[in-house]
Amino acid sequence: MSLVNQISLLLEEKALLARFWQSASQFWRTKKASVICLTLFLIVVTLLQLLTQILLNLWNRNFFDALARHDADMLWRQAQLFVLLAGVGAFLAATAVWGRMTTQRQWREALTRLVIEKWLTKERFRRLNHFVKGSENPEYRIAVDIRVATDAPIDLALAFFSSLITAIAFFGVLWTIGGNIDVNLFGRTVTIPAYLVLGVIIYSGVMSTLMIFFGHHLTSVIESMNQSEAEFRAAADAFAEEHRDNGISDAEKRNMLWARLRTVLARWRKFCWQLVRTTLVSHSNFLLAPVVGWLLCVPKYLDGAMTLGELTQAAAAFVTVQSAFNWLVDNYQRLADWRSSAHRVANLLIALDEVEAQEALDDASARKR
Repeated sequence: MSLVNQISLLLEEKALLARFWQSASQFWRTKKASVICLTLFLIVVTLLQLLTQILLNLWNRNFFDALARHDADMLWRQAQLFVLLAGVGAFLAATAVWGRMTTQRQWREALTRLVIEKWLTKERFRRLNHFVKGSENPEYRIAVDIRVATDAPIDLALAFFSSLITAIAFFGVLWTIGGNIDVNLFGRTVTIPAYLVLGVIIYSGVMSTLMIFFGHHLTSVIESMNQSEAEFRAAADAFAEEHRDNGISDAEKRNMLWARLRTVLARWRKFCWQLVRTTLVSHSNFLLAPVVGWLLCVPKYLDGAMTLGELTQAAAAFVTVQSAFNWLVDNYQRLADWRSSAHRVANLLIALDEVEAQEALDDASARKR
């Protein structure tokens, strides 16, 4: 793809996302009191979840230190503490689900009402498919794409905020416990400062780069797949619309249905291969991250610079920070789903804008006459 085409696609995507946000942001502007309360609630719950995570990380250290000392009393107290922390964690997780889904439901309702009112006004739905490209299967865009386009940003934003504060908090654990390490290199001793922090940054950077490399076509593949699914559904619905005389015979409808099915399956095949590529990265990361954390800590443990509890705590903190850093790796497909749905909703809104503009021109011409 030439540079000109790439720039053109980027500008088109920017325009689509701007049009989507122009309508989607009305919920955040018009219902400020409700939005502020829900946002603050979610932030507080996320911070409490982080505090619980920090206490569980500290619990790892105390439990394994007690295990190394064969301290039965301390092990029993730590077991009781774990039950309490696990209960608090489960309660906060359930509370976060309620707050997140309440926000998503209200945002979806606001955007859906706005689009439907725009769609139904002056029976624009009758002119849409004959007027402009990008308005195909508006029912699917309203029912499915608006849901995805309003669900995903809440999940992604909360995950990003949680990842950011988690990384900051657990950097301190890695820095304090890991400290510096001396490495013999070509007969010289080289000191690596904060080596666990440096290690998690390098490892996470490699994984994020691999995910971008292997999954950079995922958004366009998902968008084309969603379009083919909508067209297949429309072709199937055509058989249930026998009362509507649209000039299409049953044989033509049947051929159209099979053609749409072949397109759906072909695009699902492309989607499958994209998922295979991204899963190679995500699953490798899932398996490697804990092992890399342990391996980085082992030299200091063998030298006696770390206790068993500190090794366990540092390895767990490494995985936690790495998971926080790999927000992109964990959410790449969800981000691609959102961009695809936001594009489709924006295309529908632009089509409705053009119909509305044409109505204004027709009204102006009528007044002149």
